[in-house]
Amino acid sequence: MRFENLNREASCIEGETIFQSARRAGIRVVGACGGRGVCGTCMVRVHSGEFHTPETETGTATPRRRKWMRACQLHPQGDCVVEVAPRSVARVVRADVDGESAAPFAFDPIVQMHELALGEPTLAQATADADRALQALQRDSTASVDLYALRELPALLRHHHWKLRAASRGEELIAFTPCGQRVLGLAVDLGTTNCAGYLLDLDTGQRLNGLGIENPQASYGADLVSRLSYAITSQEHRLELRSAAVTAVNELGRTLCEAVSASPEDIVDVTLCGNTAMHHLLLGLPVRQLGRAPYVPAVCEALDIKARDLGIVCAPGAYAHAMPNVGGYVGGDHVAALLATEKRWRDATTVVMDIGTNTEISLVHAGEISTVSCPSGPALEGGHISGGMRAAEGAIERVFLEEGRIAVKTIGHGDPVGLCGSGVLDAIAVLLEARIIDRRGRIGHDHGTVRIQGDHREVVIAPDVVLSQSDVRAVQLAKAAIRSGVDLLLREAGLEEAAIERMVIAGAFGTYIRVESAIAIGLLPALPLERFEQVGNAAGLGVRMVLASASARERARQLARRCRYLQLGSLPGFQKAFLGRIGFD
Repeated sequence: MRFENLNREASCIEGETIFQSARRAGIRVVGACGGRGVCGTCMVRVHSGEFHTPETETGTATPRRRKWMRACQLHPQGDCVVEVAPRSVARVVRADVDGESAAPFAFDPIVQMHELALGEPTLAQATADADRALQALQRDSTASVDLYALRELPALLRHHHWKLRAASRGEELIAFTPCGQRVLGLAVDLGTTNCAGYLLDLDTGQRLNGLGIENPQASYGADLVSRLSYAITSQEHRLELRSAAVTAVNELGRTLCEAVSASPEDIVDVTLCGNTAMHHLLLGLPVRQLGRAPYVPAVCEALDIKARDLGIVCAPGAYAHAMPNVGGYVGGDHVAALLATEKRWRDATTVVMDIGTNTEISLVHAGEISTVSCPSGPALEGGHISGGMRAAEGAIERVFLEEGRIAVKTIGHGDPVGLCGSGVLDAIAVLLEARIIDRRGRIGHDHGTVRIQGDHREVVIAPDVVLSQSDVRAVQLAKAAIRSGVDLLLREAGLEEAAIERMVIAGAFGTYIRVESAIAIGLLPALPLERFEQVGNAAGLGVRMVLASASARERARQLARRCRYLQLGSLPGFQKAFLGRIGFD
């Protein structure tokens, strides 16, 4: 099967869909629902060849039949030539990796470096290499050397004339490096949609660089439910998702190291954060109990694991530190965000919110931290939207009225390809302002931008980019989930909206939205604008803090234990609160 516009080919296995063949070959076709045929994001056009669809026994590509169809519903019956729709190509995404990058934080890394200068052994002094290293570092009999590091020690000592640097973690020597060689740390925020990585110099604490990539698991589903549903069907599927997560970590490590002329083997410490689903899938923990009520994680405490046991490429004895979870779907990424923003919420009634496919919200009041998880879905990030796409080149990021007409601004200033999350939010706000949609979310019919397709109405935002009635409903469901979460947290604390002194909005999506648009559609409370703070990738900053500081790791553990996790769906009045926020009132 040849993907004409991507200049790629894939072999097909009988019974596979085009989407499955593409995914197996590493060809990144967007599939927000994971290939279940319900989202319409994996659109392709077959130019030649026979295919089978659920509706027909067989079909042959002819000029009349060359229409856009869902790749997950097409079973090739032989060689095919396929074109992938522009918005269905998984492009390089805009992922915020900064999160107040200039903010200073403590530097007391858990991995310590030591200079080793050993004399050359003789027949009279033929002590074992590892014993001499431990003696030189004045370690007692409880100290140990990692087996994989030990395998490298003899050759390194002799090649570098008995002078090395030793990396220790507690009483264990985990790596040996030549003198003068940089030692690095890797911090990774595993988001549902995007992953962000950071490289630190562990001699100085300096951040060397950062990078954001799309989560490779996205082809298995844009939301957590899709991925968990896929994972629990078989051990093979769970391993596929774990492999995708490990691939993301290794890709970040490799690319970041290449940029500073280093090797991933120079990484002596790794820190990881993510929601509980990402955490469990990466670590290979069972997720069946996490995907069903009452949504119980396998573990909440922080874990320290040999990175090699996870398949992470780094120094032989390095550890990976997985940040602690809170409960349900609230994981270490939210703990990291709380850690990074602590100075902002410590002395004020504050809502800390990371808006995404899975939105975590904490209310900090009177020394208490109450936390909920809202299944907001991918609509606010452009997923499950008919003209939606990731925040990549060509995505509409701003929608506004210009002389009464809809105007747009795209990422990269090129032709519009689709709507990313901030564009979706702006579009809804503009359509409300222009009264093209009403407060119930219904698209009217008396406007030049509205057209009727069958039984459905849609608004033309730009050439070939539309917002349909079902898209508006998806946004309404997402914003109702988030806003009802805020409402119920306030109710549990006995507070009114006006009591919120600060609204801290974290995450890549929160970085780029217009707060005015979010207020206009009812996603955020109608507070004075000066109370809102958009802090970027706070989880990325937090996971970097625990990489740089052992004391920050302990603080993160304390914060996770302080959080009072509330299961949103089990709170009295949840359905009423949710339904009350569906409209755009």
